[in-house]
Amino acid sequence: MKHLSIDLETYSSVDIGKAGLYKYVQSPDFMILLFAYSVDYGPVQIVDLADGETVPAEIWLALSDPNVRKHAYNAAFEWYCLNKFGQSPLEQWHCTMLHGLYCGYPAGLEAIGKALGLPQEKRKLMTGRRLIKLFCTPTKPSRANGGRTRTWPRHEPEKWKLFKEYCVQDVVTEMEVEQRLSGFPVPKEIQRQWVRDQKQNAFGVALDRELVAGALAVDAQIRGEQMEESRQLTGLANPNSAAQLKPWLEMAIGRELPDLKKETVGDLLSEVTEPKTRRVLQLRQELSKTSVKKYAAMEAACCEDGRLRGLMQFYGANRTGRWAGRLVQVQNLTKNRTELLDFARETVKAQSVDVLKVIFGNVPDLLSQLIRTCFIAAPGKQIISADFSAIEARVLSWLAQESWRLEVFATHGKIYEASASAMFGVPLEHIVKGRPEYALRQKGKVAELALGYQGGSGALIQMGALDMGLTEEELPDIVRRWRSTNRRIVDFWYRMERVAISVIREGRPAGLAGLSLQRECDLPNGQDFLTIRLPSGRKLFYAKPFLSPNRWGSDSLHYYGMNQTTKKWEVQDTYGGKLTENVVQAIARDCLAEALERLEATDHQVVFTVHDEAILEVPKSVTVEEVCSIMGQPIPWAPGLSLPADGFASPYYKKD
Repeated sequence: MKHLSIDLETYSSVDIGKAGLYKYVQSPDFMILLFAYSVDYGPVQIVDLADGETVPAEIWLALSDPNVRKHAYNAAFEWYCLNKFGQSPLEQWHCTMLHGLYCGYPAGLEAIGKALGLPQEKRKLMTGRRLIKLFCTPTKPSRANGGRTRTWPRHEPEKWKLFKEYCVQDVVTEMEVEQRLSGFPVPKEIQRQWVRDQKQNAFGVALDRELVAGALAVDAQIRGEQMEESRQLTGLANPNSAAQLKPWLEMAIGRELPDLKKETVGDLLSEVTEPKTRRVLQLRQELSKTSVKKYAAMEAACCEDGRLRGLMQFYGANRTGRWAGRLVQVQNLTKNRTELLDFARETVKAQSVDVLKVIFGNVPDLLSQLIRTCFIAAPGKQIISADFSAIEARVLSWLAQESWRLEVFATHGKIYEASASAMFGVPLEHIVKGRPEYALRQKGKVAELALGYQGGSGALIQMGALDMGLTEEELPDIVRRWRSTNRRIVDFWYRMERVAISVIREGRPAGLAGLSLQRECDLPNGQDFLTIRLPSGRKLFYAKPFLSPNRWGSDSLHYYGMNQTTKKWEVQDTYGGKLTENVVQAIARDCLAEALERLEATDHQVVFTVHDEAILEVPKSVTVEEVCSIMGQPIPWAPGLSLPADGFASPYYKKD
C-alpha cells in the first residue's frame, strides 16, 4: 500500500459553519459515521461505523504508516477527526483542495469538479447537502418524527443508503481531481508550509472570554436603546428595516434615495442639517454596524480551553497564495484609535454602559476598536506582533529596480515623503510637520497606495483620495507625476504584459526580472496553464489562457478563474498592472512564509497572521527585537530586497 484516499461523514451537535472544525470535533458527542477509502486508487470501500461495522486493521495501521501517503479533499478535516481516536501524523497527509488552489482552481469539491470539466460519473453528487443536514446534525423533534433529536440509519434506511453512495462518490471525485492535476504537483516547500499552518490552526489563540461576554452584553443594551430612540423619532415598528426606513427618510429629505448603504448614509449626513433627520441617519449608521458580530463569532468558535482555533485558511487567496481569514475575519479588524485601551477593556468587562457613554461617546465604535484586543496571551506569555514595513512597495521597487526608491528603503524608509518630494520637486527635508510643504505628503501617500499597479484617477478615489481632501480635478496630475517619477515601474507593467502575451502567442518561455513565464500543458488530463515562476520557486497558475482583442483592437490576455464578485468560474481578462500586482503580492506572501518558517525553527509560536504581520504567543523573556531580527534576515532567493520588521509586545493584540 502506497496511497490511501479517504472521506469521512461525521456527526456533532456543534454547528461547524459557526464554530469551525476544532470545536466541532471536540464536542463530546462527535462521532465518525462513515469511513470511505481507496487503496492505491483502487475501488472505493465504505465502512458503516454508525451501523456497527469496523475499519479493517490494515487501514488503521496505514493511518500511522509513514510509507503510506494519505489523501483527502480538505485533508485537515479528516486528519483532525481521525486523530481524536488514534495517531496519524499530519506530515503524512496531502490535501487535494490545496492542490487545486495551488493550480488556480476554486475551493470546494463540487466547484473544482465543474471547473475541471469532470464527467458526471466522476463529480460530487448533488444529494449531499440535505443528507448531511439529516444525519450529521441534530434533528428538530416533532410529532411526525416521534420527538427524536437525532436521525440514525434505522430511521431513514433508504436515505442512509444514498448517503453511503454520496460518501463513496466523494472519494471517487477526489481521486479524479488528484489525477487531473498530477502533472503539476504541489512543491515540497508548499506542502511543508501547509503542515506548519495546520499545526498553527490547531494550536489556536487564547481569547478573553470575559471581554467577549461584556461586549455582547453592552452591545445588546446599546442597540436596544438605539432601536427605541429610532422608533420614537420615526414612529416605525422596525426602523432598522431598510424597507421601512427608506420611505420615511425620502419623505423627510424630499427626494428618492437609491439605497441605505453605508456610503449613501454617510453622504446624507454630510448634507442634512435638520436635527431629527440627522439623528435618525446617525442611528441607522450605528445600528448597521456589523463588526460587533465578530464577538458572537468568537463566542461560537471558542473551544472549552478558552482558545479559538482555525482562524486562517492556507492558500485562501489562490491567485497569489496568501492566507485568508476564517470564522472571525481577522484581515479587516478596526484599528485602535483610543489611548485608553486598558480602561476601555475593563469597563466593557464590567458592562458599565453609562461610564462608556460619558468617556467614549460612541460605544458601538469603541466595541469595534476592542475586537482585536480579545486575542490575548495565555498566562505567563505575551503577544508579540511584528510586520514588514511597506512590503508591497519594497517588492515592487525591487522587481522593477527603481533605484531611487531602493535608496529610500535602504536608508530612512519614508516612502510617502520621498514620493511627494520626487513628484513635486520639493526637498525631502521640507516635507515635515510645521511646514506648508507637509500637505504634499498626503498626495504622496495616496499615490503610493493606489498607483503601483497601473491604477489611475479611479484607483485614487477608491483609495480615499477625495476623503483626504483632494479634488477630482487634481487626480490626473497626481497620476501623471507619479508615473513620470517611477518610469521603471511603469515600464515593468508593459513589459509584463508583452512577455505574457508573447508566451501565449508563440509558445516559448520567457524571463523577466527573475520571473519565468511559460505555457505548460498536460493534454491527456486536460490541463493548460500560463505559469509564472516566482523567485522562491513557487508558481502562479492561470488556467486555459488565450488571447482575445480588447476594446482598442489589441491582443489581451484572458484565462479562466474565480470571479470575486459573482463567485463563478468564468473568463477573466488581465493586463500588465494586474499581473504585476499578482506577482508582487505573491512574492510578499513568500517573504512572510520564509519568516514564519524561521520563527517556527527557533521555537517562536505563531498563532495567526494578518496580511504581512505575524502574531506570536511567546514567553515574556522573548523580546520584540529578537522576533524582528529573525523576520528581517536576508532572503536567499531575493538578494538586495530590504525587509526590516517592526513590532510591539502586549498582553493582547492591538494595532494603532
